[in-house]
Amino acid sequence: MHTETITPFTRPRHPSTPERVRAGMPGEYVSYEDFARLDLRVGRVVEAERVPNSRKLIRLVVDLGGEKRQILAGLAKWYKPEDFLGKLVVVVANLKPKKMAGLESQGMLLAAPCSDESKPALLTVSEPVPEGSKVC
Repeated sequence: MHTETITPFTRPRHPSTPERVRAGMPGEYVSYEDFARLDLRVGRVVEAERVPNSRKLIRLVVDLGGEKRQILAGLAKWYKPEDFLGKLVVVVANLKPKKMAGLESQGMLLAAPCSDESKPALLTVSEPVPEGSKVC
């Protein structure tokens, strides 16, 4: 991991993109304006089922406060559909829809870490908030 001693007389050095990637840091900075284009919302999972003929996908229906979205999540290796029911999750609500296994996914759940080796933990909120609340 990249470490650097900062004193009152030194200016922090921002590593280049290749250095950042090697150090396990984000690869590229984005502007605030780019980040603000993401519509992150809190939703409640109201339906969940395995996608037939898929080893990875679970079909979720997420209530975003008056609007329900079908979201396909590649989490079947770690979770059963019933694990999602009633949970508040963070969703990218303005992601372009994508076809997978013949179904349309209308958003994306956020989880970490992003690897095939470790069980992802769903990003959620620490206290209940209304469905559809914007994450800022």
